[in-house]
Amino acid sequence: MADLFDNAPSTGEPQRNAPRPLADRIRPAVLSDVVGQEKILGPDGPLGAMLAADSLSSLILWGPPGVGKTTIARLLAQESDRAFVQISAIFSGVPELRKVFEAAKLRFQQGRGTLLFVDEIHRFNKAQQDSFLPHMEDGTIVLVGATTENPSFELNAAVLSRAQVIVLERLSLADLERLAQRAERELGRALPLTGEARERLLEMADGDGRAALNLIEQVAAWKVQGKLDTQALAQRLMRRAAKYDKAGDEHYNLISALHKSVRGSDPDAALYWFGRMLEGGEDPRYLARRLLRMAVEDIGLADPQAQTQALHAWETYERLGSPEGELALAQSVIYLALAPKSNAGYAAYRGARALARQTGSLMPPAHILNAPTELMKDQGYGSGYQYDHDAEDAFSGQNYFPDGIKRPVLYAPVERGFERDLKKRVEWFAGLRQKRRGDERG
Repeated sequence: MADLFDNAPSTGEPQRNAPRPLADRIRPAVLSDVVGQEKILGPDGPLGAMLAADSLSSLILWGPPGVGKTTIARLLAQESDRAFVQISAIFSGVPELRKVFEAAKLRFQQGRGTLLFVDEIHRFNKAQQDSFLPHMEDGTIVLVGATTENPSFELNAAVLSRAQVIVLERLSLADLERLAQRAERELGRALPLTGEARERLLEMADGDGRAALNLIEQVAAWKVQGKLDTQALAQRLMRRAAKYDKAGDEHYNLISALHKSVRGSDPDAALYWFGRMLEGGEDPRYLARRLLRMAVEDIGLADPQAQTQALHAWETYERLGSPEGELALAQSVIYLALAPKSNAGYAAYRGARALARQTGSLMPPAHILNAPTELMKDQGYGSGYQYDHDAEDAFSGQNYFPDGIKRPVLYAPVERGFERDLKKRVEWFAGLRQKRRGDERG
């Protein structure tokens, strides 16, 4: 279920007749009531197995907003009979942490453990994260950290080595529908929406259970006759912006999806991820640069026009700007996705760099060195060089690698696109080279 209950007051008692938010009213009482995270909470899931064995360890709950991190942490404390303490890395510093640890020590001495839930744990610096370690190791606390960011990038290795990372999934439409039905039972009435409008409402939540319940509560308060259709719903509600962090995981996830869709020759999927990034506010110039990279890295000489097309699309965007220029980039996406693919040039380049590192500073063979002075001529520079234009087929077949290196094959063109022709040329020159050497030995 969603992170529905982050806002319960930590001090003071609410007024008896104060209205309670819908999310608070349908708060799960047990873990089996949590929606959408059956893979981790079921008997065979990691958390289900821990509770069954009475061996709850420290955890990092990683997932997007509104998928149940706070709720699960609270219920884990309840079912393992530990005190639940919640802090936020945004508002807490060293003094607050020290108080929490001192209280947990007293509790531990009295025979009761503490589950310390740290929201936005990735916002703590290294020293603050390190302060948890001794208390995790001696059993004073079970740490449950919540983060929307990739823990492998944001958390200390020492913390990660002492905690199990649990990945929570974005809620599906089916999960959100279960939440909606639970909300309707609590409200005692159905939402005033047609079936299509109801689905559109849940889509607006974008996998966030807390957002879904907030939208449901808003719609349920409307005084309307009959049922609203999708158009009427759109007039009353603004669509929620898709989650997209241009500097975070979502940025890298989506550009990876776009790149792999182009590489996989799927123009529809490539356009979808391209559109997702634009809708999220991505800079079109970044996309233009990445498209050019795809043309060089994944298409190369299989279609030499791909690089030109990507450059022209970038140039067109610079001249037209948004939104018209984005159409040129979209056309580039389609062209690149449908172009023949080859990474032979990329592989040859990487192979050449690796060979260069291995062979150090070996000199070129003497016959291809310039000899501008008499001393250099005396040293054999340029001796025996054959001018290719004077040779049969304008090809001498001489060796151009350093002496002592066995001739490698770095460029291996594929049987696709223009590289099919290049492959024939490579094979033709290889045959001529072998013939010339045979003639020299004969």
